[in-house]
Amino acid sequence: MEAKRIPEVILNSGKKMPVIGLGTASIPPPPDETLTSILIDAFEIGYRHFDTAALYGSEEPLGKAVEKALELGLVKSRDEVFITSKLWASDAHPDLVLPALKTSLQKLGLEYVDLYLIHWPVRLKSEARGPADILKENVMPSFDVKGTWEAMEECCRLGLAKSVGVSNFGIKKLNQLLENATIPPAVNQVEMSPSWQQGKLREYCKQKGIHVSAWSPLGSYRSSFGTNAVMDCPILKEIACARQKTVAQVALRWIYEEGGIAIVRSFNKERMKENLEIFEWELKQEESQKFRDIPQLRMYSGINFVSENGPYKTLEELWDGDP
Repeated sequence: MEAKRIPEVILNSGKKMPVIGLGTASIPPPPDETLTSILIDAFEIGYRHFDTAALYGSEEPLGKAVEKALELGLVKSRDEVFITSKLWASDAHPDLVLPALKTSLQKLGLEYVDLYLIHWPVRLKSEARGPADILKENVMPSFDVKGTWEAMEECCRLGLAKSVGVSNFGIKKLNQLLENATIPPAVNQVEMSPSWQQGKLREYCKQKGIHVSAWSPLGSYRSSFGTNAVMDCPILKEIACARQKTVAQVALRWIYEEGGIAIVRSFNKERMKENLEIFEWELKQEESQKFRDIPQLRMYSGINFVSENGPYKTLEELWDGDP
């Protein structure tokens, strides 16, 4: 089977990033060996960009899959692979960033990640390490964005992260970060899908040379926190039917045409293949315009990061006025 070739964008760091990545977050996560074998399938299909995080518990199985893909000759060298990992909120402190990245690299069995992101603009208590620990009572009173970002820049200077960026940052928080940054964030990874299009934030990021990467581009419809708003959307179904594509392909093609980098999470081999079949065709202008009529609703509210004792007392403050 010949692997699909995926287009790339050039980040403001000068590094190339494939426009589709495979996400590895799953609650509950599959056993490590199962995940490794799924990821090897993904390599065979053509995926080269993989998205993990300290929170997901998927760094070790991903590292093993990279090692196996090299062994099997699915990729010729490490620089053909693009790995993103993320700093978890319990390590979002200037002194903890470098040790956290080193732990991630150890688990991945790699010398560097291609992209390292601050997972959330918040700090949690040091013991709050898993998804079940995302609770109001674990939110720390402040998040030192300036000091934390300086430590991220240091990871870049040391060559442990080829590019650095953020995740779930709104316009105000990005502005604050950019005021002091020596190295600007290369990427802001946020919830983005046809049912939460993030127009204003994307426009801002474009002006600042920051690429937007989309998590839950299909609404995470198979997970407990997900929504069917994308997969059951009548407008998308109509376009998919007319074009003989899947709803997922229409949604992913739209994200690609809008300049977004979709992080898709399917562990099903057939769907993994289908999700890459979006580059040989394009949406007609009238089809793209219909996306404006899709009702907008944020899927993941982030309510557990809102706390009387934390930096954000309301959802408006967490999302910079765009809840």
